[in-house]
Amino acid sequence: MLSGKLKAPQWENDMADNTILTSTPIHWFLTDEFDFPESISDWLMEVGSMTRRFEQYCQQVSVAPFRECFITAEELGDESDHLPVSEKYWLREIVLYGDNIPWLLGRTVIPEETLTGPDRKLVDVGTIPLGRYLFSGNNLTRDYIQIGQQNHCWVRRSLLRLSGKPLLLTEVFLPESPVYKINITEGEK
Repeated sequence: MLSGKLKAPQWENDMADNTILTSTPIHWFLTDEFDFPESISDWLMEVGSMTRRFEQYCQQVSVAPFRECFITAEELGDESDHLPVSEKYWLREIVLYGDNIPWLLGRTVIPEETLTGPDRKLVDVGTIPLGRYLFSGNNLTRDYIQIGQQNHCWVRRSLLRLSGKPLLLTEVFLPESPVYKINITEGEK
């Protein structure tokens, strides 16, 4: 959080006490319910690494972990509808920055059963963008992308499978994100 005379961004003021996501609920759209510009759709429906996509618009992508811990199913809310029942889930919440400007809030929920073998490393990625880990091999698939909105920010939620094992990724695109800069060209920095 910011201190002193600097004013915190609205998303930071609205953060709930126990999560990086704000207390404002996300409105999830039905497939036929949303209609938005193609430039926004192109970003929200990105099937590759969002980290790699962001890297085309800045000199450096960095991640600041906000919360990393195991949680129970009771703490999942509607996320439990998208994941198998597990005794506990690994939670990772981060702020992703492009050239030190906050571009994305990320929340990853991983059933304990997904954290086996080499994928156990998911609990230790720290300041490394998740996309660098997930897209480094050829064992990642995406079941779906769900689009939503929180206040004026676009949100997407993806059910991913790593070696066939599920994890849920929610991404809130903050106002300074290149997602909203429709006049910039791919690769412009």
